Amino acid sequence: MARHVVAAVGEIPPNGRKLVEVKGRRIALFHVSGEYFALTDRCPHEGGSLCAGRLTGLVRSNEPGRYEYSRPQEMLACSWHGWEFDIRTGQSYCDPESIRARIYPVSLEPGEALTKGPFVAETFPVSVDGQYILVEV
Repeated sequence: MARHVVAAVGEIPPNGRKLVEVKGRRIALFHVSGEYFALTDRCPHEGGSLCAGRLTGLVRSNEPGRYEYSRPQEMLACSWHGWEFDIRTGQSYCDPESIRARIYPVSLEPGEALTKGPFVAETFPVSVDGQYILVEV
């Protein structure tokens, strides 16, 4: 899988998001509690934008009237029909056995790590003819 630079760290504020396109794929990036997550922008239910969805936490209940709230901002509700997905795994909470949103690995890299490599700039012969500089292409 090829790596692609999609944003600078400061472009996405805490609890923010950014929609990017990589090789024709729309990908929703989220910045939650100092971590970055990437999911396909298309809800597997009917294609709604996940980037436009609402982030919330996980609510569980073992008995009526008692609720436990955890994982703030890690549950994503589709903007169209509210189907919920875990931004860490893509797992659907509407149909966890068969539906999930595709996730993409995200990494933070220093700029110099991205520019290292066996890169060679293309060069062209240059000559001086009297008062003119000539480049041969």
